[in-house]
Amino acid sequence: MVARDPHRFVNELDEPARERLAARLESRARDDVFTRLLDKYVARLALPPLARVLEVGCGTGVVLRTLARRDDFTGQALGVDQCGSFIDAANGFARDERVDSRIAFRVGDAHGVDLPAASFDVVIAHTLISHVTAPLAVLGEMARLVRPGGTVVVFDGDYASLTYAYPDHDLGRRVDEALTNVTFNNPRIMRDLPRILPELGLKLADAWGDAVIEIGHASYFKSFAETYVPYVRKAGLVPGDALEAWHDAQRRAMENGTFFAACNYYTYMARRL
Repeated sequence: MVARDPHRFVNELDEPARERLAARLESRARDDVFTRLLDKYVARLALPPLARVLEVGCGTGVVLRTLARRDDFTGQALGVDQCGSFIDAANGFARDERVDSRIAFRVGDAHGVDLPAASFDVVIAHTLISHVTAPLAVLGEMARLVRPGGTVVVFDGDYASLTYAYPDHDLGRRVDEALTNVTFNNPRIMRDLPRILPELGLKLADAWGDAVIEIGHASYFKSFAETYVPYVRKAGLVPGDALEAWHDAQRRAMENGTFFAACNYYTYMARRL
């Protein structure tokens, strides 16, 4: 079976599968790793008063809810996502957290957003560009939708660097690659952005990388494995017995303090010329 990024084809999944992905997005939002990386670039946005912010591929709305809870955010935010179930969840979470007066969510395709050009001060793609069908089209839409002088933010992982420790290094490498192949349509896209952004009329203003590493314990990489190992199994990329042995070993390592996993993440902030 061919590996298929579940986020890319989320509308073809059944409702329980969509609920599991939504749960992953929300559990990730509560993880210190996620909040640290998100807060790092949000703090550098320098938003103007009454800023208009758009997030493409907003999922369950975690990024915009985080932004709306900040004391220094006085603007309005809009999130679009292709999955109606995610949008329903995003609206519900925003109401529960009482930030719905500052955020709206709607169904929409990041490859072609039905909104006027130059409508936003900031346009964000947070762990989206690794999943989409056509990254250049999505980045082009982001450049179209941000006003001149406005900011485009792209945050995502370089998933070719994703790795879990495993005593059998050959099998460990195969599982790493399988997890990458079933989860991300564009695992190396972040390496291309320094070349792509200027072609779209975007001038790189800031960029940095963060190594996400968990040693001895696991939370971020624990939920990642629990969510996506079933997709590796379904795709048949690793023999079932070997995959189960790998996953059992990861669980034991988490319990006895010998766990290791790592992945590199990158943030690009660019200005529209």
